[in-house]
Amino acid sequence: MASRPPFLLLLLFLFALFSLLNPHSRAANLPFHPEDVLPLLPRQLSWPILNALRRPVDLLPTFVGAASPSNGSLAWKGACFYENTAWLEFHNETGGEFGGGTLHIKVKSRGVSIFLMQAGMLGTLQALWDVFPLFSNTGWGEKSNIGFLNKHMGASFEQRPQPWVTNISIDDIHSGDFLAISKIRGRWGGFETLEKWVSGAYAGHTAMCLRDSEGKLWVGESGHDNDQGEDVIAVQPWDEWWEFELNKDDSNPHIALLPLHPDMRAKFNETAAWEYAESMNGKPYGYNNMLFSWIDTIDANYPPPLDAHVVASVMTVWNQMQPAYAANMWNEALNKRLGTEGLDLPDLLVETEMRGSSFAELLTIPEQDDWVYSDGKSASCVAFVLEMYKAAGLFDPISSSVQVTEFTIKDAYSLKFFENNSSRLPKWCNDGDDVELPFCQIRGRYRMELPGYNTMDLYPHMNERCPSLPPKYSRPSDC
Repeated sequence: MASRPPFLLLLLFLFALFSLLNPHSRAANLPFHPEDVLPLLPRQLSWPILNALRRPVDLLPTFVGAASPSNGSLAWKGACFYENTAWLEFHNETGGEFGGGTLHIKVKSRGVSIFLMQAGMLGTLQALWDVFPLFSNTGWGEKSNIGFLNKHMGASFEQRPQPWVTNISIDDIHSGDFLAISKIRGRWGGFETLEKWVSGAYAGHTAMCLRDSEGKLWVGESGHDNDQGEDVIAVQPWDEWWEFELNKDDSNPHIALLPLHPDMRAKFNETAAWEYAESMNGKPYGYNNMLFSWIDTIDANYPPPLDAHVVASVMTVWNQMQPAYAANMWNEALNKRLGTEGLDLPDLLVETEMRGSSFAELLTIPEQDDWVYSDGKSASCVAFVLEMYKAAGLFDPISSSVQVTEFTIKDAYSLKFFENNSSRLPKWCNDGDDVELPFCQIRGRYRMELPGYNTMDLYPHMNERCPSLPPKYSRPSDC
């Protein structure tokens, strides 16, 4: 195959570079976007520029505005067409009940939501290429997850000295000890990476240790894969759980044991914790309240360009594609917030607007621990652990004014419940590591980080109105 003429390549490179750096060049009447030229250049030139310009988050559209008669015309610029306008003109030429418009569509009073894929066609495709490997159960997928978390959250992923699995003495593990788990490859690795990014948590899954009356060690976990391939709540023997994590979990889990502080351990009502755990054993994973622990504010929980408009649009599309899934993920929870029953997403949006509210405000209404869904009480992985803490008395005396289903994983490991004296940690804790952690990492090649660990005192209505914007995830102390 003949190579491209060097002179033509030079012209293409100079044109692309000039067009990207000179904003006035975009006003030219060109049939393509300057960035679309870059893939025609040699890989050594084009890919560094494309990688600098585009990110995986470019898969998310940007909300442009609402086209309605009261707003006049709406204008925006895109990668394919530079002069874009939209307007809506109502009329009632047919004499129908709802009137009509030039396109014969019925719209809500706030207008039609318009979104822009601001990266252009090639930028969007490249962003898709960057996101796809997050869910790949390969070394490529693991590297992609690490790169994403490093770039967007500042996670360091420093390699630990071997052995990467701790020789544990289970005699040193007690009821109430918290397990923080971070998966970095495969389906759950990709999902957890995105969850970490939006919430600020440096772990993506949780579980808790429990001893029975005979001293046998168990693990309570929401998100266990049962024999039917369903994600359920399960209480299983430690040996079975640990064997799976060591030899069968292909997501390369990194696991930290967070021992309770002696004062909290003395307060922990083991019998009450077991009663709650057994009442939930076998129930489905808490998809109903998983989403809402992250969204506390109208606009301070969404990493740009994500916002409530994008969330509503994604939900609307998903509601058509997978109505049963949508009902489980958000429809029931949104009905709870409105005090309604059985409304699907379009009706929920209409009802919200009729009440003078907005979808963004609806999402911020705090989840209530006592809500019962069609499949029973709902508990995500972190909610299940914290409900056991709540049942065991660790949130007393303000238990009734704390909704643990509002907590993210970061909120959970930030609670001032855990050991703060490294001399009391088990002798095998972080054995062989040259960095002293305040908790016990028991599995994983990379050193786990838990920013804010063991720092948060209890207060009423905690974690109900907290911002969480990357990369610093700053928040007030009493939100």
